[in-house]
Amino acid sequence: SKTPRGVGEHQGMTRPPLPLLGAHVSAAGGLHRAIERARALDAECLQVFTRAPGAWKARPRDADETTRFREAHAAVGKPPLLVHDIYLANLASPPGDLRDRSIETVVEERVHCADLGAVGLVCHMGAHLDAGVEIGLQRYAESIGEVLKRTAGNPVPILLENSAGQGTCLGHDLAHIGRVLEMVNAPRDLGVCLDTCHLFAAGYDLRNQEGYDALWSALERAIGLDRLRAFHLNDAKKGLGSRVDRHEHIGRGELGLAPFERLLADPRVAGLPMIIETPEVDEMHIVNLETLRTARRAGAR
Repeated sequence: SKTPRGVGEHQGMTRPPLPLLGAHVSAAGGLHRAIERARALDAECLQVFTRAPGAWKARPRDADETTRFREAHAAVGKPPLLVHDIYLANLASPPGDLRDRSIETVVEERVHCADLGAVGLVCHMGAHLDAGVEIGLQRYAESIGEVLKRTAGNPVPILLENSAGQGTCLGHDLAHIGRVLEMVNAPRDLGVCLDTCHLFAAGYDLRNQEGYDALWSALERAIGLDRLRAFHLNDAKKGLGSRVDRHEHIGRGELGLAPFERLLADPRVAGLPMIIETPEVDEMHIVNLETLRTARRAGAR
């Protein structure tokens, strides 16, 4: 099998020996504020929304705001930045207004990612809306192909995120992602971001070594380890195979600490950005990151 390539290496950077730990942080008050919030967490990478995730309309792009962000980002050493697409986009929808708006949004986000110096744009797999999995995957591949056509030459890879499998959502089976990557033959443009909560809710049992090894076998078989570019680290509120996407604080949910300890000690994830998307209550981002750092230190020994 191929050795997985971290996002940093994709951008021509030297790959660090350990996975990078960071958080999804708010950009309220200006995108540059996200850098301040990440720095307060001692984050080694970060993820942001560049627009309200539940709204189609974005504020006009402000060149001064982009400049302020890039300066703030450079001042802290340019930790890998991921941007998450909005929740409304559904690239698997049938031809029509929803599909057109979804494609346009992802095009805009990818262009903005390049302006910001992001290393990946995380996109959900969408929902087939009762059309069936294969039709949904074909529509998704066609939409992604259109996005790539309209953003040709853009250096920022689109990272397809696995889902928990709620409703008619695609991506709960890693083979779904593999099918899209096969239909859209663009290895430099498309990668994968795996979410631990979504994996567990979809039926991948990471709590024991056998299940953990089975996940990696499935990943290699369906996608290829070289396509893995990032992780979302989230515990799960609901049980194995529940198909319910509800994030919990690290070690306090159905997954427990063992899967995270195992993952952070795995040489296959060296250098990958790992982002927590746990509930932002009180100072739990600090607690969750410290829990993960402790696990990482234990694994490095």
